Amino acid sequence: MFGTIFFWLGLVASLGIGFVYFRDLGDVSQMILRVKRSNMVRFIRYEYQLIAAGLAAAAVMAIAHLGFGAGPAWAFWLGLALVVILYGFPWVWVHLGLRNQIDSAKFYSIEEARKYLNPAESVVVIEKDGVARAHPDHQLMRPHLAGNDEGLAGENVVMTYCAMANLGLGYRPEIAGDKLDLEVLAQHGNNLILRDNETGEPIQHIYGWRERDGKNGPKMTPWPTFRMSFRGFQKAYPNGTVFLNKPSGNPFLLLLDFVTEAAFSLGIAKQHREETPVMDNMSHYDDRLPNKTYVWGINIGDDAVCYTQDFIVAQGNLINTTVGGRKIVVAYDPIYESVGAYYNDGDGPVSRIDFFGKSDQGKLARVETFKAGLFWHVWVEFFPQTDINRLGSGESKAA
Repeated sequence: MFGTIFFWLGLVASLGIGFVYFRDLGDVSQMILRVKRSNMVRFIRYEYQLIAAGLAAAAVMAIAHLGFGAGPAWAFWLGLALVVILYGFPWVWVHLGLRNQIDSAKFYSIEEARKYLNPAESVVVIEKDGVARAHPDHQLMRPHLAGNDEGLAGENVVMTYCAMANLGLGYRPEIAGDKLDLEVLAQHGNNLILRDNETGEPIQHIYGWRERDGKNGPKMTPWPTFRMSFRGFQKAYPNGTVFLNKPSGNPFLLLLDFVTEAAFSLGIAKQHREETPVMDNMSHYDDRLPNKTYVWGINIGDDAVCYTQDFIVAQGNLINTTVGGRKIVVAYDPIYESVGAYYNDGDGPVSRIDFFGKSDQGKLARVETFKAGLFWHVWVEFFPQTDINRLGSGESKAA
């Protein structure tokens, strides 16, 4: 009798926790299920404790059946198969399929990169003192994080990337002087949720702060990040390097990467093409722009503004505005095919500026919170108070 009770309790507990694991961190589950962010955050924090509890329950079921003959054989074998799927798939997908390259990325010369990139392809760029790294979207799509021990001209800066948002952000992977051990765990609101394995805390990619600290707490320091065409990158930084995610030499990982990247490619192509998000776990909708419009956003303090490229071009490629009390210049450079945002600490408005920030008001620094070319529906999900195409200090116009 007790054996039967333990059998069924073990079966129900192991499958229950396994279902929640698959639902919250299985990724593909969000194509058919709406997952609450609070549930996802809980599982990210306590992933290994919950897995251990679920597998312990499965062990109780197995001991009851194999050791004491409790429970029907069909229930045992079916339950065991489901346990393998519900626990195995999310773990392999997240920890192997999405393994990052935060300290092992390889950067190649422009000459080598030409073999893999179209000249018109958009690349996400970080730069320091003329040393520049380009990151093509399709190369970042699976690993999500790219950096190495060399850093960016000696600076500890890594590229973080979310394909669902079409957003690449450079960050210093540390908070309040503490180095972070970042890992990609999930996405919600069509934006990555990372985990700092040192503390177990989730970090929303677009914000950069640990969940427990909130927006007023310490956060990762963003690094100025911008988009440009690959041919523009070659003009601007002829000695620049390019991140390439070349195939693994391990046969198992090679096969896993092929399957993972094929799944990503299909989903992300649809994400760019269709109005409805592939994984519709959004909590905020705003019809001021079509969902999949590419926007260039700036957030300073509680103020947020985004621009469309065609609007910037219509203003003569240059806009003087104010965001969060700071004077900002937003400009499009047709030579390098790049939108940039710069702080204007001069006395007057800027009437002329080039890609490198040289202006009639002196050399201007890039805005570090600039978010280049992400989807409108993602930007407004996290900055619902946003203005669109602001002119001057407050006037906003539709695209």
